[in-house]
Amino acid sequence: MALRRLSFRLRQTVAPVRPLHGSGCGQQLDAVGMETRPETFSIFRTQENDPACQSEQHLGQYYTVPPSHFHTVFPHGLPPRYQQQVKTFNEGCVMVRQPALELISHLKRADYSKPTLRYLLYGMKGSGKTMSLCHTVHYCSTQGWLVLHIPDAHLWVKNCKELLPSSYHASRFDQPIQASNWLRNFRTTNEHFLSKIKLRQRYVWTKRESTEEGRPLGELVDMGVSRVKSSSDVVGAVLKELRLQAGGTEGGFRLAVAVDGVNGLWGRTTLKKEDKSPVLIHLYIHSPLTVDL
Repeated sequence: MALRRLSFRLRQTVAPVRPLHGSGCGQQLDAVGMETRPETFSIFRTQENDPACQSEQHLGQYYTVPPSHFHTVFPHGLPPRYQQQVKTFNEGCVMVRQPALELISHLKRADYSKPTLRYLLYGMKGSGKTMSLCHTVHYCSTQGWLVLHIPDAHLWVKNCKELLPSSYHASRFDQPIQASNWLRNFRTTNEHFLSKIKLRQRYVWTKRESTEEGRPLGELVDMGVSRVKSSSDVVGAVLKELRLQAGGTEGGFRLAVAVDGVNGLWGRTTLKKEDKSPVLIHLYIHSPLTVDL
């Protein structure tokens, strides 16, 4: 009888202690887990995904680009290795870098009534110049700017698939395939502008084909995409219209021209004529890169 009472007392005293001890450890572990997870997440990422609202407190952190923006803002322009990472992880993040923040701050404070402003991103290879430029392009797009993006200027002066004498100027050369691809991406990026911007002059392509004054800019772009032979001339006409109308008081818009690898425009080309002689840069194509924007 005494043994049964002793065992009962032991069960009463020992049994409550074990769950208390175990639950205390569990609570401590859960508390540690709850504290460290958000802290680790905030070190490498920022919840501020709007480039216009980012500041120096977000430096070195990654912000997430919405998937829909990859198709509209960046149909071209992103580095191939970065595109592969986006496809692999099904997510795209961009690091907030000091040059991009500085450039965006200048764009916010600029006086657009004055002549065209030009900014240059420079640095060592692999330092993030292309992604800083893409970060700035993303800002301009979210602010309702019309973006004219040249993703790699070297492609216009090297490794050309097709080079033809220009129909506009006898001493120049056209790259119709490159021009058509660029127009297609330009249409994707600025589709909401193409119906609003009206042509200010008439463009004659052949004896039977012309684009009349007052027609939407999108009609001109569509023609360049569908008729590859005239695509280089269409690019020149599009840039001329943008230059005339950008920043105007009546139905004006802000225009951002972003060129990656701009130094390629002052180097040697690998383009050759039919007689295998090199094409000089000042006799280069009737393309976006030869128009002074």
